[in-house]
Amino acid sequence: MKRTIVDLFEESVRQYPDNTFLLEKTNKVFEPTTYKEVQKQVYRLGAGLQAIGVKKGEMMALLSEGRNMWIIGELAMFYAGAVNVPLSIKLEESNDLLFRLIHGDVKYIMVSGQQLKKIRLIKDQLPEVKNIIIFDKQEEYQDKEIALEDLLVKGDEFLATHTQEEFLQVAQSIQNDDNATITYTSGTTSDPKGVVLTHRNYTANVEQATTLVHIDQTWRTIIILPLDHCFAHVVGFYIMMSKGATVATVQVGRTPMETLKNIPANIREVKPHFILSVPALAKTFKKNIEQAIRAKGNVTVKLFNAGLKIRQVYFGDSNLDPKGIRALLKPLVNLFDNVIFSKVRENFGGELKFFIGGGALLDKDLQKFYVGIGIPMYQGYGLSEATPVISSNGPELYRFGSSGKLVKPIELKICDSDGKELPLGEMGEIVVKGENVMAGYWKNPQSTEETVRNGYLYTGDLGYMTAEGLLYVKGRFKSLLISSDGEKYSPEGIEEALVEKSKYIDQVMLYNNQSPYTIALIVPNKEALKRKLAHLNLNLNTEEGRQAAVKKMEQELARFKKGGEFEGMFPERWLPSTFALLKEPFTEQNQMINSTMKMVRGKIEKAYADRIAYLYTAEGKKTDNQQNYDALK
Repeated sequence: MKRTIVDLFEESVRQYPDNTFLLEKTNKVFEPTTYKEVQKQVYRLGAGLQAIGVKKGEMMALLSEGRNMWIIGELAMFYAGAVNVPLSIKLEESNDLLFRLIHGDVKYIMVSGQQLKKIRLIKDQLPEVKNIIIFDKQEEYQDKEIALEDLLVKGDEFLATHTQEEFLQVAQSIQNDDNATITYTSGTTSDPKGVVLTHRNYTANVEQATTLVHIDQTWRTIIILPLDHCFAHVVGFYIMMSKGATVATVQVGRTPMETLKNIPANIREVKPHFILSVPALAKTFKKNIEQAIRAKGNVTVKLFNAGLKIRQVYFGDSNLDPKGIRALLKPLVNLFDNVIFSKVRENFGGELKFFIGGGALLDKDLQKFYVGIGIPMYQGYGLSEATPVISSNGPELYRFGSSGKLVKPIELKICDSDGKELPLGEMGEIVVKGENVMAGYWKNPQSTEETVRNGYLYTGDLGYMTAEGLLYVKGRFKSLLISSDGEKYSPEGIEEALVEKSKYIDQVMLYNNQSPYTIALIVPNKEALKRKLAHLNLNLNTEEGRQAAVKKMEQELARFKKGGEFEGMFPERWLPSTFALLKEPFTEQNQMINSTMKMVRGKIEKAYADRIAYLYTAEGKKTDNQQNYDALK
């Protein structure tokens, strides 16, 4: 059956013409736009694109903050038969943008006023680009640039001189296997790869994902992740669109920091029913909640902590487990909910049912915190190459630590390094087959052949399935560390635990490439170290203070070893024997973190190759070395 994104949108307009589709705040309040009104805007812009000569199958890029015009812009591209190459606004380096625009064969660019300067800087190196459509009014326009308003006028003229049937011919000619987007993944190993997703990839994943979470036309969400993010794309607005539900975007500030600061107020205003998150955002929300509780004094802190513990015991790690004696806690759970937690939830608008977390692995303690305050955080799993949703926990079934139930229909198997299927419960590479599996990597047949074989997507992720039908994802299959005796193990869980359990560790990357022992590259939390040293009447400006700080970091790692409070959490042979303290954090700017907040291990290893080599010397193995002291200055 033919079901493209255009078909999906037209179905929704027919079913829910007067429902609010988009909510956007540009002045004082969030303004609603109905499905019928969005369709009218999409037709005007789509006709404008046809009028300036956009042809079926041509590539267009979209570089903008999340806003109505992002969504309308992409839909309009499809009505002109174009393929969207969505770009991250976090791409600061002109060569990053250049690579995508040139490699993606982009002929037209849609860009917001704030992002325009990035395009203008590299415009001369883009001879293939015919037009640049600017969403926001400019004082002056350069060669090839068109104001959005002028394009809409061209669209009106086109619609006045052509019948609606003529205008819709292109959109209706699109087939399931026609390309919809080319999304460049900021890979953790090499150059970005363009993931080609077809119209059917998207509509199939919408159908699959709605087997896990049942939403209806009354639901609202606010998208706080960038819209070029595949997860935000499908779960944020295409799933909502398919149900006649409402999508809000964060109010765009004058700077990225201002936009970030708008998130808490916008959440309260929109009153969403669910929010998509990544672990980094979830941790920020948690920190803000804890700060607000501390500000109310000791009594509130004690009440909050007591209530949290009781609710965590009551809800447990899963709704699959019988409550048993825990059921007796119900009256206390309700009491604490009325006194404290309902007020905490007001900060999220009061109607938030749950978060869904994607991207990196969610820490179990983080999930327990959120179930305690009454807004469960459900772990999902997916990747751009699978459009992206493969599995998720949800209100009907969850178990913390797992990535939940598989979407339906999908075929999943766990394979060893030779591609042989492993039995239930055994760990190996996650391999999936379904209509959501990408068409391939753009202009990269070799990577496509390595990743998709006989219709199966080899995800490169490590995991296993349980008899309960739950998927557990344990890190990157391809980023496994290998000890000197050939044992392979995943570093992600250890790294997550070190960061979560220690306030002195901001970021950490483990390394072992058939080496005598594992080492850690640690970005310390200097503020936490300074506070600790202040209690000892020391500071980081003195040799004695720096020695004490290095000693403290040693103690933090020792908590996971024999005699430590977290002994047995991981085999001791997998834990770092020594560490290098780093001056600079891993960031998107230095390209050591990608857009989904995952470490780019290859880049980190390359940048710190000398430090890594030093840690395998007799002097470097001792943590109290000069390089560690220098990093704390």
